[in-house]
Amino acid sequence: MNAPALRLALADDQALVRSGIRALLAGFPQLEVILEAGDGDELLAALAGTSVDVVLSDIRMPGLDGFGLVRALRARGDATPVVLLTTFDEDDLPLRAAEAGAQGFLLKDASPEDLYEAITRVAAGDTLLAPVPTDPVRARYAYRDTSAPTDTFSERQVAILRLLAGGYSNKEIARAVHLSEGTVKNYVSEILDKLGTRDRTRAVLKAITLRII
Repeated sequence: MNAPALRLALADDQALVRSGIRALLAGFPQLEVILEAGDGDELLAALAGTSVDVVLSDIRMPGLDGFGLVRALRARGDATPVVLLTTFDEDDLPLRAAEAGAQGFLLKDASPEDLYEAITRVAAGDTLLAPVPTDPVRARYAYRDTSAPTDTFSERQVAILRLLAGGYSNKEIARAVHLSEGTVKNYVSEILDKLGTRDRTRAVLKAITLRII
């Protein structure tokens, strides 16, 4: 028996963008868009009466933007996973998304497969705090050492790896994941050990190559 499709809500102030995303998602029978809205306020109202598995929201919208939508959902006790989408590749956006309470962040030029991966992973409880690397990015930054890690990675370690990939410092990561800076430093050391790499840059490149992130 097939699992029921994941129920999605979509917010974007551009109707053409919404229809484009909906068309992409239509290629995956495991996903179903059941709510659409042109801004955060409209979607917030709709979600008060309908439950979904994942919310997809543009970051920049008139009125209540994506960050505000996530904060409003969390303030009323709604823990539905949110993936924030944007066309703007700005350094601070993934960190701001994490601080607002979003589980995922993705650039709109990501492939349909990357979007599907992001949706299904946050629905399963994962946190994607930096954009999912696309295949061209993986090819460009392929790391020569493809030996397997010495151990598996916890959800927390993968989340920290994604923030490392975004170039964030231990202090910034600690603020985003609500841990002490010392604890983050310990996590980073464990990550380097498992990957057999000497520094953060090599760790990120190898993690991308091995599709850990």
